[in-house]
Amino acid sequence: MNGGQFDSQVAVVTGATKGIGRAITLALLAGGATVVGVYGGDQAAAAGLRQECAVHGERLSLFCCDVADYQAVAGLYQEIEARFETIDILVASAGIRRDAVLAMMPEADWRRVIEVNLNGSFHMAKFAVMLMMKRRYGRIIFITSPMSYLGFAGQANYAASKAGQIGMMRSLSKEVARRKITVNCVSPGFIDTELLAGLTPERRAEYQRLVPLGRFGTPEEVAQAVLFLAGRQAAYITGSTLEINGGI
Repeated sequence: MNGGQFDSQVAVVTGATKGIGRAITLALLAGGATVVGVYGGDQAAAAGLRQECAVHGERLSLFCCDVADYQAVAGLYQEIEARFETIDILVASAGIRRDAVLAMMPEADWRRVIEVNLNGSFHMAKFAVMLMMKRRYGRIIFITSPMSYLGFAGQANYAASKAGQIGMMRSLSKEVARRKITVNCVSPGFIDTELLAGLTPERRAEYQRLVPLGRFGTPEEVAQAVLFLAGRQAAYITGSTLEINGGI
C-alpha cells in the first residue's frame, strides 16, 4: 500500500533494530525510503535486521550510537550529511525504562532515562533541523507515551521524559513551521514488544483490561501511524500528538 511513497527520501530512525523502531524501519524501507537506522549497542539485533533487509540493498545503513551522547550524535550527523547532504524524515523512537518508586529510585536511573528518552530526542532533532532547513522540508516524529499523562506508579522518570518530549515537540513545531518542517508525536499505548515480554501473566491480563479494545497493539500498527505523519499528505499537521492506544 505504501510502495513508492517515500522514494528518494532519506529517513533517520533511532531505536531502529527492536520493537516499534524496527517496525518503522521496515515500513519506511517498504515505502521506498533510504533508512539510516540508529541503535544503542545490541549487535545481535542489528545483525538480524541487516539480514532481514538484505533485499533492500544499500537503502539500509545501521549506526551504533548512544543518542544521549551529544558529541556522538554530532559525529553521526556529520557522516549522514557527507553521504546524503540532507534528510527528509526523523523518527526518534529510542527509549528505555528503569522503573522504581520515586523514593527508592537511584539517581543514576532517573538521569539515564531522561538522558536517553528526552535529551536523546533533543540531540537528534537539533541536528536534523539544521539539515532539513537546507531544502525547507522535513518531518520530525517523536515516539512518546500515554504515561506522559497517566503517570503509572514506579515510572516517574519515564513519565517525565515522555511529557518532556511532547512539550519540546510543541515548541519546536512553532520554530520550524515556516521552513515547511512539521513536528509531531506518536503516542503508543500497550504495544506487544520486548518491553512487555517480562510481565507476569497476571500483570499482562491487568494491563489488557485497561484497554477498551481488549488487546495490546502491534508495532506494525504504530508504524502505519508514523508513515502517515511522515508523508507529504500530512503537510498541515504539526504540533500534534497522535494516540495509538486502543482507547485508554
